[in-house]
Amino acid sequence: MELRHASATVMGTEIAYREWLPSETAGSDVLLLHGGGADSAELSWGEVGPALAVAGHRVIAPDHPGFGLSPRAVWPLTQERLVAYIGELVSVLDLDDYVIGGLSLGGGMTLGHLLDQPDRAKGAILLGCYGVMPRLADGPLGLATHLASFLLLRTGLLSAMTRSYARNPRTMERGLRDLVRTPAARTPALVDAVLAEAASGTGMAVFGEWQRDQVLWNRLRTVYSDQLDSIRTPTLLVHGDSDSGVPHARIATAADALPRGELFTVPGAGHWVQRDRPDLVIPAMLAHLRRVDGASTTDSE
Repeated sequence: MELRHASATVMGTEIAYREWLPSETAGSDVLLLHGGGADSAELSWGEVGPALAVAGHRVIAPDHPGFGLSPRAVWPLTQERLVAYIGELVSVLDLDDYVIGGLSLGGGMTLGHLLDQPDRAKGAILLGCYGVMPRLADGPLGLATHLASFLLLRTGLLSAMTRSYARNPRTMERGLRDLVRTPAARTPALVDAVLAEAASGTGMAVFGEWQRDQVLWNRLRTVYSDQLDSIRTPTLLVHGDSDSGVPHARIATAADALPRGELFTVPGAGHWVQRDRPDLVIPAMLAHLRRVDGASTTDSE
């Protein structure tokens, strides 16, 4: 297995990406999309990428515009533009026989790509997926919680709170407890890496830009739920049963709506599910890739 750092120009913006190359190819290429906030290709996929490559997959993980090593885009970060960027990245990298997967924001981008360019990807993996909820929270207080978040975004208070939070190791560690529930996985090295990403890049700022586009006063702008039944791509949904951001029931409903959807629930895991329980998530991803590749082989015979 070899790790390669490279870049490509996509929609007028330089996109840095990591590429894990297998010693011997034995399966599909895999395109992995990280989440929002203080995230990057390395943070989300630094353990997953090598494991998939060892199993024979070429793995590509970009830093989205403004995240990680990629500079900010010359265009505003909206959901539609992010979906378009992924479609063009697939073309620039000349991906053909590929599976696409994403976490949170990246999961929503994955769904957008599947809808925007049907049947282009041969398989998909959604982890803690965005785009299947009408508001930021469910339940009796869902609208009030959503409205409060909208006001914090519009007044700039949320950005100020986030900047303060991202400078304090103790506060960051406490915040990560909601994302990574397993204490052994919430290491000092992970806390330091997230703090470094928050301090060194523009990811927090561009994520705030995307949030302001997506969070309307009473609802989220992007909800793919009513379109899921049109997606024929074999899709694995990986979700922690302790995810406080996206209720498990929403993902279960999405899995039922997808004609070829399959839900894998990770016990005790939070929203950053592959960092929380890689021991369960990576084997589930590999099993799905084997099924997708096996089905493709059967179809071609």
